[in-house]
Amino acid sequence: MRGSGSRVLVAVVALAGVLIGGVGPVLPADAPADKVLTAPPELARFNDLLADLAERLKPAIVHVRVRREAPTSTDDSQEPQERRASGSGFLIDPEGVIVTNAHVVEDVTTAPLADSNRVRVGEFVLALGHPFGLEHTVSFGIVSRKGAPLTVAAPGFDFIQTDAAINPGNSGGPLVNMAGQVIGVNSMAARNGSIGFAIPSNVVKMLTPQLMAKGTVEWGWLGVSITEVGDDDVPRLKLRDSRGVLIRSVMPGEPADQGGVRPNDVIVALDGSPMEGPRDLQRVVASTPVGQKIRVTVLRDGREQQLDVTIGRYKASDERK
Repeated sequence: MRGSGSRVLVAVVALAGVLIGGVGPVLPADAPADKVLTAPPELARFNDLLADLAERLKPAIVHVRVRREAPTSTDDSQEPQERRASGSGFLIDPEGVIVTNAHVVEDVTTAPLADSNRVRVGEFVLALGHPFGLEHTVSFGIVSRKGAPLTVAAPGFDFIQTDAAINPGNSGGPLVNMAGQVIGVNSMAARNGSIGFAIPSNVVKMLTPQLMAKGTVEWGWLGVSITEVGDDDVPRLKLRDSRGVLIRSVMPGEPADQGGVRPNDVIVALDGSPMEGPRDLQRVVASTPVGQKIRVTVLRDGREQQLDVTIGRYKASDERK
C-alpha cells in the first residue's frame, strides 16, 4: 500500500450478472464512406459537456481488484485456491479516502459529493468505473426513480434507480450529475442490465465518519418487529387514524423492551419527529448513534405515553446466537 496516512472506506457493494451485446454502426447505403457528418450545434454542445465531464472525473475513479483465499478444502493434498474479483471506486478526499474497498493512491483528484435529496427524476447522469476490468468506462442515462427500498444496505434508506448501464466491475464507482458531483455509489443492476441502482451520496456522507473512525458501520437498533397500522387496527387499538408504526412484537432484553415499549403500541414520534410509517422509523433508528437516548412517543390503548429508550447496536443474526 502507498500513502500510509490515507484511508480506505467500504461502501455497500451488491453485484448482479448482466448480459451485454453490441452492434456496429449503420450508414445509409448511399452515404459516401469518407463524408464527415456533424451534429446540430445544440447536440454538439451537449456532447462536449458529457465528454468534458468524463475527462475531468477520470483521475478520481479507481479500479479495485480483490484477491482472497478460498475456503480450505478437507483434502490436504489440494493447494489453497485464490478467488479474484474486481470493481470500481472513487476518491472523495485529497488525503486519499476512497469510497469502496480499494488500495491507497497518491496525488489524487477527488469527486465532490452532492446532496442526493435534491436529485430529481429525469436528471442526466453518468456512471463511471472499470467494468469487466476495462479502464475508465462511461455510460450515460437518467435518474429513473427515487425511493427504491435499500433494505440490503441501510434500513429505511432508498436507492437511486438509473438506466445508465451498471455492469459487473462498475460496483463501487460513482454516479455523477451534470455538474460533476457524485449523487450515488453504483451498487447493483438487474440481470438483464436494463436498470441499475446506486446508494445515495447522503448515505455515504452519513457513513463516512464512522468508517474513518472505526473501520465499520454501527446501525442503531430497537429490537422490535413492526408493520403499518391497518384499517382494522384503528378501532381495535382505539386510534384516531392509521398514522404511526404498529409494534407487532418486542425482543426480550433489547433496547425497546428495556425502555418499556410493548406489543400493540403505536409509535407516532421519535424525539418529536412524526413517524408516518415503518420506513420513517427504520431510517431514524438506523442513523441514530448507538448509546444515544431518544424520546419515543407511543399510543397505548388510545392514550399517548412518552418513553425513553437507549439505542442499541444492530447485530447480524449469527452474532445474536
